[in-house]
Amino acid sequence: MKEQRENLPVALVLGAAVRAGGVASPTLRRRALAGARLWQLGAVRAVMGCGGTGRHGPSEAAVIVALCREAGVPGEALLCEERSATTLENLLYARPLLETLGAREVIVVSDLYHLPRALMVARRAGLVARGHAVPLRGAHPAAQLKAALREIPALGWYALSGKGR
Repeated sequence: MKEQRENLPVALVLGAAVRAGGVASPTLRRRALAGARLWQLGAVRAVMGCGGTGRHGPSEAAVIVALCREAGVPGEALLCEERSATTLENLLYARPLLETLGAREVIVVSDLYHLPRALMVARRAGLVARGHAVPLRGAHPAAQLKAALREIPALGWYALSGKGR
């Protein structure tokens, strides 16, 4: 099975909040489980959790990896990028890990509202990237709306400033 997967892309699961006690926020849980599902379906060769430590530890990436492992993704198919604090850093810090795998193609796993900016940055970083929007089941509508409204100026800022180049 390993040989069958070596030419597949890597799922980059972008981080979200970790709550007190190391509990994944609903957003982080949905993203991690979507990455695990891609692996289970044979769509990716590995899953990389991206995200550093915010207000509460452990790192977002470590929580993503733990959730994927619980969902049945084997340890050898899991990678951890634990330094990033922004979308730009997620992609830039993931790149050296991808290079060691010989992987240039990625599937960026995030919420639908976040994917346009994340994909723009990934492509500017030289990656062949496509997106995978996580299901909204379990999402809080008010939180999703707030995040989507915040994303509009962020996308504009990244586009105009050339972030990721």
